[in-house]
Amino acid sequence: MKKQALIFLAEGFEEVEALTVVDLLRRAEIETKMVSITGDKKVTGSHGIAVEADVLFAEADVTESDAYILPGGMPGTRNLEACAPLIDVLNQANEKGKLLCAICAAPLVLGVNHLLEGKKASCYPGFEKDLRGALVSYNPVSKQDNVITSRGMGTAISFAAEIIKTLLDEKTAEEIKESIIYK
Repeated sequence: MKKQALIFLAEGFEEVEALTVVDLLRRAEIETKMVSITGDKKVTGSHGIAVEADVLFAEADVTESDAYILPGGMPGTRNLEACAPLIDVLNQANEKGKLLCAICAAPLVLGVNHLLEGKKASCYPGFEKDLRGALVSYNPVSKQDNVITSRGMGTAISFAAEIIKTLLDEKTAEEIKESIIYK
């Protein structure tokens, strides 16, 4: 059965972190949907780049995905954090052992909602205090159990590759990296 991933977009998301992940997961043939939490399919990133999401949160089937992905960026991360229906979905996904992924500032969404308890987690410098209960890591990408976190835009390819490796296998992740000339 084909793997599925959802990436949640809020006003002010970090464009490179979101679109790099979407691009690489789709290259790996993981069905990846961009989900707008704004009520509008057009979502503008933190650098003024507007992106059209595939589906609105209210219309998306958010219960059957294999991975739930949060890009960073400001104020995007704070907008994700303030979305109670999204937090409910993340809690339910965690209870089912589904993959929770967050990059840059977005691991704080998992941290303040106690989804990182006892797990290794990376984030953008300065957000460590928000990783409540986590074992803070300064690695570019951290994975423990059902959680993958990463430090920022410069680690987006490695972050996406770890998601691919986890959902599919290491061979596919390596093939995707090689196909884009990533060493």
